[in-house]
Amino acid sequence: MALSIARGPSLESEPGLGSTTLAGFLREVTTAHADREAMIFRGGDGEPVRLTYSEMWQQSMRIARALIACGVGKDTRVGVLATNRPEWVVAMFGITLTGGTCVALSSFATISELEQQLRLADVSILFFERSVASHDFAADLLSLCPELRSSAVGELQSQRLPYLRRVIQIDGDPDVTGIASWSTFLELAARTPEQLVHAMAAEIAPADLAMVFFSSGTTGKPKGVMQTHRAAAIQCWRPARILGLQDDVRTWSANGLFWSGNFAMGMGATFAVGGSLVLQRYFVPGEALQLMSEEKVTYPMAWPHQWARLAADPLYVTVDLGTLRYVGETSPLRKHPTVHTDWNEPMSAYGNSETLTLSAAHPSGTPAGIREGNHGFPLPGNTMRIVDPMTGSLLPLGETGEIAVKGPTLMLGYLKTPPEVVFDEDGFFRTGDGGFIDESGRLHWHGRLNDIIKTGGANVSPLEIDAVLAEYPGVKVAKTVGVPHETLGEMVVACVVAHTDAVLREAALREFVADRLSSYKVPRRVLFLLESDLSFTGTNKVKLDALRELAVSKLAAAPR
Repeated sequence: MALSIARGPSLESEPGLGSTTLAGFLREVTTAHADREAMIFRGGDGEPVRLTYSEMWQQSMRIARALIACGVGKDTRVGVLATNRPEWVVAMFGITLTGGTCVALSSFATISELEQQLRLADVSILFFERSVASHDFAADLLSLCPELRSSAVGELQSQRLPYLRRVIQIDGDPDVTGIASWSTFLELAARTPEQLVHAMAAEIAPADLAMVFFSSGTTGKPKGVMQTHRAAAIQCWRPARILGLQDDVRTWSANGLFWSGNFAMGMGATFAVGGSLVLQRYFVPGEALQLMSEEKVTYPMAWPHQWARLAADPLYVTVDLGTLRYVGETSPLRKHPTVHTDWNEPMSAYGNSETLTLSAAHPSGTPAGIREGNHGFPLPGNTMRIVDPMTGSLLPLGETGEIAVKGPTLMLGYLKTPPEVVFDEDGFFRTGDGGFIDESGRLHWHGRLNDIIKTGGANVSPLEIDAVLAEYPGVKVAKTVGVPHETLGEMVVACVVAHTDAVLREAALREFVADRLSSYKVPRRVLFLLESDLSFTGTNKVKLDALRELAVSKLAAAPR
């Protein structure tokens, strides 16, 4: 009997990989593309800031020298709390040049979430951007550490955040004595010779801890995902090959680099081929369209709800997007009259924060007959199993169970969590996702196991229903949940947010789904919500537990 296990090619056979430390990655790309434009950023005054690869190297080195002067070395936890801006990139590289660990903090964090992340990661030095939209992170930090008002720079002693010693504000002049300005911090670089940075970087091993990202899932508190230099470097080199990017790629992104997907698929993929990263601090649709047009963007990275907002913006009608090339079939930008591309988006892929994005994929250009209906072959070095969710036993080939993965980009573990809680006895990470492996060795992903709706004895994937509803004109957001039902076990309920001015009817939506999916998958109820009714995790995923509770309350208040 064949068992559900699939292995990718050897890692050594993978083309396009370079150094397997982030310091080595930075050195290789800045040497190869020294005079090319690496980053473009428009600050508050609208004037573009442009950095070449050579300048990115120099700024990263200066930050590393300043950090070493502050005592940073192997495993020192340095937090970066900022939107998409050049300082995020050079701070991350500067930290990892010293052997320190970059803790990528979310700029969407509330004060309680920020405290959780700083404490969980034991951050000792923090770079932060003060003003993010209407949020004042300086005020949050002063609330958490009032000692900043009277502490000398670098001498913070906080009982609430006992490991935090130094706080540096990226933008503007600080209001209190305990927070250093960016320029004051950079002056410390004069105390450290460049040769010491080179010597320290040479001692960094691929297996050393490099990054901490925070995963959200749909429930519970974020987990600190510890990633090695090797994992981060591989996932910076690898996506350019999977996406089929050329060296003239110009990537726009307004999604935080503190999310592993944007870190690897956006920043890493772009730098690996010597392209340009067009940074937007946070998503504003009209500003994004203008950036794409004026900066001749070829590769726009966005979430589905952002695609919809771009298409709904007034500027969309007149903007010239003729340079866009890497635009997938599901994006409305593909249908813009100025866009002409036949790029084959690698939609058939699977990954997690715990594997620092993709662990299985079909590269761009894979024939439809191979890629459609599945989520790819394991990437080089990876092994995937399908196991019984209850017992962990390996299942027969083709049988649905829980996806387990092991490979070179698998995390070291979660912060402050014993490894035996995270990995099974063979070192595999059980993802909590459901799926199966077919006879060709391709992975078929069905969604989160705990999100699968069990209705009338059948298993229903809410993702499948959401994908159908998203095709209906006027639907902006569609999220399907199961709510308790006396006879069915769970009833399928679709929660829909409509575009402004769109008029949607429950019966019409149910009929639309019924024409495309089996009858047991058709939502028995469709609830119309406002976007403000939705709660989101730190990585912009809808919190399904909260949505399920909302659906139950609305159904109870207005029963049929």
